[in-house]
This record gives sequence, structure tokens and C-alpha cells, in this order.
Amino acid sequence: MRTKVLIYAMTALLLLGCSETKYVAEGDYLLDKVKVESDQHFYGIMPADMRQYVRQRGNSRWFSAAKVPLRIYSLSSRDTTQWLSRTLRAIGEPPVIYDTAMTRQSLSAIKMQMQNRGFLRADADVVVKTKGRKLTTIYRLHPGTPYFLRNIQYDIRDSAIAKLLDMDHVENRGLHPGMLFNVDNLDAERKRITQILTDYGYYKFNKDFITYRADSLPGSANIDLTLVLHRYRVGEVGNLPHQPYSIRQVNFLSGNAEDSVIHLRPGVLRNNTFIQEAAPYSATELQNTYNHFGRLGAVRYTNIAFRELPDTTLLDCDITVSTNKPSTISFQPEGTNTAGDLGAAASLTYQNRNLFHGSENLSVELRGAFEAIRGLEGYSNANYLEYSLQTKLSFPSFIAPFLRQSFRRSINATSEVSALYDMQNRPEFRRRVLSLSWRYKWNNPRRQDRYQLDVLDLNYISMPWISDKFEDEYLNNPDHRNSLLLYNYEDLFIMRAGLRYSYSNRQYAVKTNVETGGNLLSLLAHTLHFHQNSSGKYTFLDVAFAQYAKADVEVSRYFHFDYRNELVLHAGLGIAYPYGNSTMLPFEKSYFSGGANSLRGWSVRSIGPGSYVSEDGNIDFFMQTGDLKLDLNMEYRAHLFWKLDGALFVDAGNIWTLRDYEDRPGGQFRLSEFVDQLAASYGLGFRFNFDYFILRFDMGMKAVNPVHTNAKEHFPIFHPRLNRDFAFHFAVGMPF
Repeated sequence: MRTKVLIYAMTALLLLGCSETKYVAEGDYLLDKVKVESDQHFYGIMPADMRQYVRQRGNSRWFSAAKVPLRIYSLSSRDTTQWLSRTLRAIGEPPVIYDTAMTRQSLSAIKMQMQNRGFLRADADVVVKTKGRKLTTIYRLHPGTPYFLRNIQYDIRDSAIAKLLDMDHVENRGLHPGMLFNVDNLDAERKRITQILTDYGYYKFNKDFITYRADSLPGSANIDLTLVLHRYRVGEVGNLPHQPYSIRQVNFLSGNAEDSVIHLRPGVLRNNTFIQEAAPYSATELQNTYNHFGRLGAVRYTNIAFRELPDTTLLDCDITVSTNKPSTISFQPEGTNTAGDLGAAASLTYQNRNLFHGSENLSVELRGAFEAIRGLEGYSNANYLEYSLQTKLSFPSFIAPFLRQSFRRSINATSEVSALYDMQNRPEFRRRVLSLSWRYKWNNPRRQDRYQLDVLDLNYISMPWISDKFEDEYLNNPDHRNSLLLYNYEDLFIMRAGLRYSYSNRQYAVKTNVETGGNLLSLLAHTLHFHQNSSGKYTFLDVAFAQYAKADVEVSRYFHFDYRNELVLHAGLGIAYPYGNSTMLPFEKSYFSGGANSLRGWSVRSIGPGSYVSEDGNIDFFMQTGDLKLDLNMEYRAHLFWKLDGALFVDAGNIWTLRDYEDRPGGQFRLSEFVDQLAASYGLGFRFNFDYFILRFDMGMKAVNPVHTNAKEHFPIFHPRLNRDFAFHFAVGMPF
């Protein structure tokens, strides 16, 4: 342990001791810092907004603090024939040498952007400060007074378009008095008018036919603006108006070099084509056609071209469709880590993207997994084996009655049916799961909203074998026997329905889920007098069914400081309540805490509920579950170098039960004890970002532990012990 600490200390001293200006030539300066300051803050002219127009920035800093890549580069020798020097230079980052030309370009770009935003008399200057061979540039902004629109006139020089747009009515205008006179507002109006006209058949119209004429009064910050829409051709000869075009016919062509046949049904081609014969040309319908063909798994690419018929205003539309090979087989190995038990898994997947020549996607996956289980004694083996077979069939549209055709065509939808059979063999028991589901997924292509409706999800859970040792020690032993254990080792039937909603953009992400289980079966059971077992629970096919309601919500907020650094705040709340035919939640629907996506100072399912004290690791896998979960996370993410990103994080939260279970003392949620039962952790993470997937390594330390016997255990942040408080996590993808 001392040797490791000594090595880390020596590495840190070596990085800190090396000179950042080692490779800065005499007479040059290392660009150490770049600052942007403003003498006023309003109407969007913020220093942070203008930083993106600075052409030259200093060397990257890890977590906005230490210039580690530059220091790594400086560790290299000048002899580039040495392998170590080449490696250090490849990993590191060369010094950024101050360039006066780039500073002038940055200053010019900043002034132009402020003027484009409505500050026509904006100015800026730059101050350079040197300290030794390092240099700091400070860009000082002087935005001045913003200009606003006063009078607005529309000069439409094409009578047919003037009648169509009807700009005499103020509500049809996109520009109004009092708006800021900036490039964004002016360009938005050009795009709006262009969109309207290109949707009404004006195939050759573009925004360059629209110009502006602006007049300002001396001593005033008001602008009199005239929008001019020019005719298609101006002059004494050939003075022509714009012409609306119509579609004469739509042709489908194959883009496959080896095959002239499009392997899609004619009905599928028509349903995904929004360009209609005998209808005006529409740019929106053109984009809709691209979008709908682009989401078909059977289609590799689509090209749409228009041909003008001579001496007419008619267009022929040629849609060239190239299809993928329908069938693929893939093999994917993976490593697993379940609460410290290491293992391996592999899956073999067959996929057909065009099963019925309608871009239906059929996938069949065969998966096997193995884990070596630690800490088990007295069993015939200590290995976990799992085999599963899953098949999914999805259709690229709503397969449902009573839906309007206009609604089907306005959204991107997928209908999916799936079946899963899973066999789990542990030393203590064997478990079988049969699942059948029917769901819809859809989204509006012009928005970031996504929906999923689980119409029907059936799960039959069977326990065909339980070892005598486990049954004697836990299920039948009065010292360990409890209702939760018995419930989770019985056959169970779950019939559920649910709705999911998600939204995301560059600043916010929201995920919600609402589901219920067993309500329909409960209604039938009371109406038809289903059989009741010895516990008084109604059964379906001689198996008790679960009844519950569950709701989850997650919210994430992203703060992008620059292209290398961002801060993410995340909060998650989930609550589930068993009722009717159930007094507790099925294990699959219960909440747990700890692990790579929750409290990273704990391994998965090693904390909670509340201040419940773990007694036996063999059964706490089931005991440390709850009906209520709270997650609060803060993560600072930074790009380090190459494909490597880093993160500093703080996590807080826990799980609780809603009922007071005798076998889980301290687990029930009580408002008076809520704060004292919050757990917290902190740590450091590294992520290898390979674009298509992310490998994540997080190292967490406990900070506040609600399960304690003394002050040191309660606040390990002040009294850390690696063997007690440290947890390592490996995962694929981001935690939130």
C-alpha cells in the first residue's frame, strides 16, 4: 500500500515539476488564459456567448484546473526517435503559442456577432498581460445600445404571392414593432416565408429572393425596415413572376446495382411517400418522405429527384430506394460483474429486417451467461448459469384499428410483439421466466418527445427447484423465515400495462413511467370468483397474481461550459404500492440502490431500505429492496485527451418501504427520519468514448452512511477506509 502511494506521489510531483514553457521558443509566449469580459449584460450579449468566437484558446485543462496534457507533452525529450518521447507527445498536447493574427481575427468576429445581434455600434478591444513566458488575453466587450424595429413594411412584388401571404394583416407577419433588430429575427422571417411558399408549390423559390432595406434616424435606436420579395426574373425582357409547380407522377426506382426490383410491398412505398400526384410541390412533404423512408430498417438510402416537363409547371418525381441485405447474424461476448461476482456472457442474434417485405424486423437472440458466486458454502456447486431465448417482431407503423390515416402518417411509430424464455440456475434454486409483450413506440419527427405504450405485458415466474439446504436454512428456519423471502420464492403471475414518456435536448432530459399490474385480473377474479389459495390470494391458472401501481420520474439538467467541460444535475424519484391481491411488490418491480447508476459508493443492492442493517448476504439480495427510491446526483464531466473522458461525481439517496415490515427494521419511510437516512458518496470516473458505445469505470467512496454504530461509520468522508468505503464499478453507457 505504501509503495502504491509513493508511486502516485512521485508521478504527481513529476507532472507538477515539469515546465509548461519547455517547448516555447525564445520571443514567443504560451497562451495561458483567455478571458472575455463585458461592461454590460443584457439582451443576450454575455461573455460566455462570445467565447465561442475566440479563434485561439489555451491548452486544455482537466476539470478546468490542471493542464495535464501539456505537462505530459513536456515530459518528452527533444529526441523524437525515442519511443517514450513519441508516446508522450501523442498522448499529450503541444503548447499553444500566442498568435497576434488570430487575436485580431477573434476581435473582428466578436464585433460582427454583437452587431448581428442588434448592437450596431458595438465595439471590443483586447488587453494582453504577460507573466514570464506566459500570456493572458482579455477581450473586453462594449455592446452599447441595442436597436429595435419601429415601422415594418412588406414590399411583395409578385401579385400572386402577395395575395397568398396576405401581409396586410398583421397576424400573418413574423416581424413586429419592438422586436430586436438582429440577424436571427430577420433570417427567421426569410425562412418562414420561404417555407410557406415552397409548401404551396413554389419549387424554384429560395430565401435569396427576399432582401431587406433598413433606415435609421440620427440619434435614435429605432429602425424602419422594409422586406422586399423580388419577382423570379426582373428586367425589360423576361420580367417573370414566380410559378407554382405540381406533381404529375411519382416513380419508384431501385438503387440496388445487382437487382432492379425494390423488395418492399407497393403499399409500404405509398404509405411512406408524402409527395402526391396532382398535388402542389411541397418542401415539407419532401422532408417527411425522406424521414419516413430513413427509419425503415430495410432501406439503406433514399434519393428523391424532380424532373421538369418542358414548357409546363409540372414535375415528375423519381424516388430511388436502395435496400439492405435482409438477414444478418451477429455474435457479442461481454463481461459481467454482479455485486462483485465476476462472469462472462455471450449472445448470438439472427435478424431479418424485411420479413414480410414491409420492413418488418424479426430478431431472435440466444444468450448464455456464467458467474462464479463467492461466499456460498455447503452447496453442490457455486456457479450461476443462465440461458435465454428471446424473439421480437416489430412493424414500422401502428398495427391497431380505429386510428385515422392522417395520425398514422404524422408520426414515426413502431408496433412490437416479443417473447422471452429465461432459465436461471443458481446453487440455491432454479428460476424460470416466461414473458410475452405487446407494445407501441412513437414520436413526432419535429419534436424531441418519445412515447411507449405497453398494452399488455405478461410474466410467468416459476421456481421449479429449491435446494434443501436453502429451504431449511431460510424458508423454513424460524430465525430467517419471513414473508418477503417466502413471497419471492413462490410461483407468480404478473399482468401489467404502462406508459413511458421521455424528452431530451441539449439542456434538459426527462423520463417518466407509469404502470399498473393485476387490475384486470382482479376485476375478473371478483366477478368470476377465481380460486383463492391458502393465503387468501386469488389465483390465475393456479398461480397467484401480483397487483400494484408504480410511477417513476427522472430529470437531468446539463450545463455546457465549453466543448470540453459540462456539469450534469440529476434527480430521480420512484414510488410503487402493492394493494389488492398483493401485500408486497414482486422482486422484479422493487427498487434497489447502489451500483454503477445510483449510489456509487456502494455495490449494487448493498444499502437500504432506510437504515436497515444487512445480516446475511445470501438473502439480502432480496431483503435490500424497497417501494420508494430517491436518487440525487451531480457529475462534472471533462474531456481529457484522445478517447478518454473524466468525471467527478457526488451521489445521494436511498430506498425505503412504504409499509412497516417486521423483518426489515428501519426500512419504512418516515418524514422525521428521512434526512438521517440519506446516504451520500463521491468519487472519480473515467470513460472511454468510442462514439458508438462508452466504457465507464467509476470509483466511489462512501461519504455519509445511514447504517452505522458510531460517528466514524456515520461520516466516512472524515474517516475514510478503503476496505470499508470503496466501491469500483464497470458499466457500458452513461449513468444518466
